[in-house]
Amino acid sequence: MRICPLTLMTNVTKFFVLLIALGLSSPGIVAQSPAGQTPASEPCQWRNVVMGGGGFVTGIIMHPRERGLMYARTDVGGAYRWDSPAQKWVPITDWIGAADDNLFGVESIALDPNDPNRVYLAAGTYRWRAAAILRSEDQGRTFQRTDVPFKMGGNETGRFNGERLAVDPNLGEILFFGSRYDGLWKSVDQGATWAKVETFPDINSASPQEEAVGINAVVFDSSSGQPGAPTPVLFAAESANGTNIFASADAGLNWHSVANQPIGLRPNHLIRSANGIFYVTYGREPGPANMSDGAVWKFNPKDGAWTDITPVKPKESGQPFGYGGVSVDARHSATIMVTTFCHWSPRDEIFRSTNDGASWAPLVRRAVWDHSNAPYTATRTPHWMGDIQIDPFNSDQVLFTTGYGIWSCTNATQADSGKPTHWVFLDRGLEETVPLALISPPEGAHLLSGVADIDGFRHEDLNVSPAEGTFAGQRFFSTEDLEFAGMKPLIIARTGTGRTSTVHAAISEDGGKIWKALDSEPTNSRGGGSIALSADGKIIVWTPRREAPFVSADRGTTWTACAGLANGFRVIADPVNPVRFYSFDPHEGKLFVSSNGAAQFVPAGASFAPLSGGRRYGEGGGGSLYAAPGLEGDLWMTFHDNGLYHSTDGGTNFARLDRVETADALGFGKPAPGKSLPALFLAGSIGRLRALYRSDDAGQSWVRINDDQHQFGYISHLTGDPRIYGRVYCATGGRGVVYGDLPSGPKQEPGNP
Repeated sequence: MRICPLTLMTNVTKFFVLLIALGLSSPGIVAQSPAGQTPASEPCQWRNVVMGGGGFVTGIIMHPRERGLMYARTDVGGAYRWDSPAQKWVPITDWIGAADDNLFGVESIALDPNDPNRVYLAAGTYRWRAAAILRSEDQGRTFQRTDVPFKMGGNETGRFNGERLAVDPNLGEILFFGSRYDGLWKSVDQGATWAKVETFPDINSASPQEEAVGINAVVFDSSSGQPGAPTPVLFAAESANGTNIFASADAGLNWHSVANQPIGLRPNHLIRSANGIFYVTYGREPGPANMSDGAVWKFNPKDGAWTDITPVKPKESGQPFGYGGVSVDARHSATIMVTTFCHWSPRDEIFRSTNDGASWAPLVRRAVWDHSNAPYTATRTPHWMGDIQIDPFNSDQVLFTTGYGIWSCTNATQADSGKPTHWVFLDRGLEETVPLALISPPEGAHLLSGVADIDGFRHEDLNVSPAEGTFAGQRFFSTEDLEFAGMKPLIIARTGTGRTSTVHAAISEDGGKIWKALDSEPTNSRGGGSIALSADGKIIVWTPRREAPFVSADRGTTWTACAGLANGFRVIADPVNPVRFYSFDPHEGKLFVSSNGAAQFVPAGASFAPLSGGRRYGEGGGGSLYAAPGLEGDLWMTFHDNGLYHSTDGGTNFARLDRVETADALGFGKPAPGKSLPALFLAGSIGRLRALYRSDDAGQSWVRINDDQHQFGYISHLTGDPRIYGRVYCATGGRGVVYGDLPSGPKQEPGNP
């Protein structure tokens, strides 16, 4: 039975529609009731949807004197501390909010060797946004923040290098930081304030518009000093093909280049072993995209001798690659491990030496891998092996990083007698993906997610990585959009990117268990983009990247351009009426509607302020369009800089919800008990507080559902669960998918998982 949209209007909206009918207000946008008070708070229980890793872990930092204490840094997903008793990673940067989401890219981590409670993060994802040094005295449970004038690039080139942030092992008040663009910096008050070291050689040739790596490692020679006084001797490496290793003998006041150093390659990692020998891994390029040459050298500062200990020279192997991580066993200084980098065929390798690098044994080709924690990893090969660490308290445990997580060895010393090593995917609690799309259909799996770089997942159980891995059947490198048919929710379509020979859109008839590629793509399609399904699942509208929308009624065998729409217009389907579709033109601020199965679109009536400044759809105030499930013509518009709007007449008129000041994303969930309209979930600002909110009465009142410790950076998408009241799924910018349940626990229908 079709429900008349007018019966669903709020009293306020009906009032203004009446004014329009009487000629007392112009059609299009109407105001709502005055703003109310700051919403009450009802924080959810927050957890991650378990995928298992998924992104580039750029470094692992182990405390040299506290057993089991270690941290991991990621390029876009923040930092983690290892909880040894619970055997899982604990995120320590979830308190960062949307306004500061650039701090989720962690450039470097430093620990105080004499105080296991102190940890420092150099935080900044991209050079064009604010960066900070984050200081903690309780192992990352709370932080103090120092905004800094130097730029960072936690997700830029050479991001696995390090460590560029270091604490003086003899005097913990002193820290040094090697920046990408702005030279060497020093703090004498535990990171609270910073001053530039003007005497450090300026060899960085990159302009502020170019990505640079700069000074990528600072290492103290602890044996040169005494506790309670600044360490006199320290070294620094700069990512340059010429002279690149520098030393100071007066606690960083003056610097000179180290004599006889190798020239021609860039240092990636610089470390010091317990016996005072320094080790350096090199690559021709900074990575991680490519690396065409590399080497491993050791340096003895006592006699100034440099020794080439490269396991396999790339030029002699016939394949371009470099070297990434290096580690020395703290208990056995002759044992060294290094990783190759960008050795694409057949795979990257780990080399192990027990005689100071005189000879090496490869480990990966004979390794045994345990994929049970994240089954999707069985289809991945370890790559971007940017860091490797031997546990200073357990010579059998070795961890290395990859482009999708952390592997841990449990029997490394067995390799010394020619036996295989065993590796487990050690990412429990570490979730670092960038979700691009989320849907929670009313039937089948509770959640399907499109994910950058690893395609996507179908979750029936949110607490385990799916046994089938990523999507079965047609796979993409990244799934960019997902949509289900409003009246037949087991029919689901998705778009993605991948090999040029594949069709970059697929459909499933069984709720996402099996996918089949569409028969063809629209003319000149670049893949990806957005997709819409009619309420009955018979009509597909696809807007490929930077192209105009096309419609097909035969599963993609033929495509026809949607008349009336230009390039880049995202189309959504009415969830009830199978021939009705909508689209928003952000450049003109106009809403368009189709009543003939997306064949032709015409203006709907409502107009908004046009997009300006060259911004793209959905960014910086551009606006996003949503359709409420189960209701014909019930539309919502979100604007990052102008709040939330609601229409119950198919877009002819919209009412602004004045309490909502900014709206980043909107989603719909199961109605509250005794209610008929879907719950609303909002990422936005109310009462000048940017947070996550829920409304059970179409936006008339709101409750905050997160707290200051659970902000997760910028939320790009969110959706409620249509079967569990109060549950919401949120797509973060690097922390994967987080979901919240009511404080009292999930309220679900009998028989639903």
